[in-house]
Amino acid sequence: MEELIDEVLRYLSIRGETPDGLRAQVGRTAAKLTESLRPKHVYRAFPLERGGEGVTLAGSGVTLTGGLAKKLLQDCDTAVLLCCTLGIEFERRLRALERRDMGEAVIFDACGSAWVESGCDAAEAEIAERFPGRYLTDRFSPGYGDLPLSLQPSVLAALDAERRLGIHLSDSFLMTPSKSVTAVVGVSDKPQPARVRGCGYCAMNKTCEYRKGGTTCAV
Repeated sequence: MEELIDEVLRYLSIRGETPDGLRAQVGRTAAKLTESLRPKHVYRAFPLERGGEGVTLAGSGVTLTGGLAKKLLQDCDTAVLLCCTLGIEFERRLRALERRDMGEAVIFDACGSAWVESGCDAAEAEIAERFPGRYLTDRFSPGYGDLPLSLQPSVLAALDAERRLGIHLSDSFLMTPSKSVTAVVGVSDKPQPARVRGCGYCAMNKTCEYRKGGTTCAV
């Protein structure tokens, strides 16, 4: 729980020493959320084909364009598409809190962001168990680096995420429920270093609130 609380505080852009009262409030909110809502996920593995516009996940309808995917998947013969969500119940609770207590709603929203990422970590551990003796790349998502957000429809379709998880897309490719994440993880026979972590690869690096404050989301 302490690790989750630390993650929530980063989402809240709390830097330096945290007041005990705020940390305790975050802890209470995080505990209520984690006791009542569990992240749900689906994933599918696909063989990789190279050539043309990028790296294609054979049979998925998904082609990953740009240098990020090429670099991360250069040693891989398989990639896994992943989707994780807290579901619509989180949205209902958040809307109710916004009507009653906006300060608590902000904390609840940050807890949701941290909790769905924790769900992605759990899904990734499950994927690793499916490929014993092999190695996973960092997971990366549409909208990060030069991987376009416009891939979202084909990624969700390949996972049947609308039917299986109740996820819908807006015209601007944003997911509902909002606490939903899509990602790609490569599978290789070779150990995979953390190749592309850092601000230089992130599409938000010019507008990031963390960077404005002299830190990053990765510390």
